[in-house]
Amino acid sequence: MTPSDVVVLGTGGNCVDICDAIEEINRGLSEPRYRILGFLDDAAAAGTPVAGYSVLGPLSDAPRFGQARFVNGIGSPTSFPSKPAVIARTGMPAERFETIVHPTASISPRATVGRGVVILQNAVIASGAVIGDHVIVLPTSVISHDDVIGDYTCLAGGVVVSGNVTVGSTCYLGANSSIIGRIRLGELVLVGTGSVVLRDVPANSVVVGNPARFLRHTVEIGKDTGTPA
Repeated sequence: MTPSDVVVLGTGGNCVDICDAIEEINRGLSEPRYRILGFLDDAAAAGTPVAGYSVLGPLSDAPRFGQARFVNGIGSPTSFPSKPAVIARTGMPAERFETIVHPTASISPRATVGRGVVILQNAVIASGAVIGDHVIVLPTSVISHDDVIGDYTCLAGGVVVSGNVTVGSTCYLGANSSIIGRIRLGELVLVGTGSVVLRDVPANSVVVGNPARFLRHTVEIGKDTGTPA
């Protein structure tokens, strides 16, 4: 079997963790499933070494790589609102994005996982959960039964989402935060590290604390349109 070529978007810590997951997948196989070509990153010079691989160029170079598959690791607590735009800069269609699941992760066969998803070490996805496209789930996070996680959302390490929760698109749930069951988070919500969310959170909100309370808007509100700028 010829391995699939993979290019990782970004060069930060999550991107290196994605490489670790791919290497671990290959380690358990008689023939490797993937071959990592390197990274694309607008902020790093081509040829820069990262974790044993190299930066290949900016995001706009993606079409140069034939039939390679792509996986995104870009999206920190400060940059996550721009994640859809970052992925769009590659110009690649949805089917060119690969879902990477670390072998230690547990995913129910009754869960649904979208394209371009990353699920890292010891994460758990329970029955009936629906995971949107380009979601990243960092180590030991738990997505409980019948949750819906919107496209482009990131769950940092140790997040616990109780059952029947809906998380909107392009959210960031900080490390060790907890979300009580049967509530809704709108799009562009940032939940602070260690926060405990006990009630619905409107779109474009940063919430922090235990219980979590509104701190500020995630994105500046446009003065004329009333929508995120």
